[in-house]
Amino acid sequence: MGMAWPFGLVADEKVCLGRVLVVDDEDSIRSLLRMTLAQAGYDVEEAEDGGRAVEVLNSGDNPLMVDVIICDIRMPRINGVEAIAYFRAQYPSLPVIVLTGYHDEQLASSLRKQGVVECLEKPAEREQILTSVAQAIAGRRISFYP
Repeated sequence: MGMAWPFGLVADEKVCLGRVLVVDDEDSIRSLLRMTLAQAGYDVEEAEDGGRAVEVLNSGDNPLMVDVIICDIRMPRINGVEAIAYFRAQYPSLPVIVLTGYHDEQLASSLRKQGVVECLEKPAEREQILTSVAQAIAGRRISFYP
């Protein structure tokens, strides 16, 4: 056990930088993102498609305990475009980062107009993902304080 601070935190406990929902139909991508984000200090939730992502966001006693979403586009059932439209309509303050293996500049431009904060292509560099997540969370927190 580490040093106890007067307000109850312990010095050697891992600090959580935020919660990230990873939405991708590929297990290997979700696993890699989970490992990358967890090592950097983030809690990670996973969903294999847009429908499951909606369930994750709306589950529990306090829905929407997520700070940022990383979402693929091409997925079965409910694809990324449909899921992002839902996220933006229901949770407009929640930043969304697109991570896709299919470059489509027209789609990327359209998604940015809908409020997506960044469009990344697979395979994205570790630092690029971490920087995008950190900036999205920081931007969201700043927007709460006008």
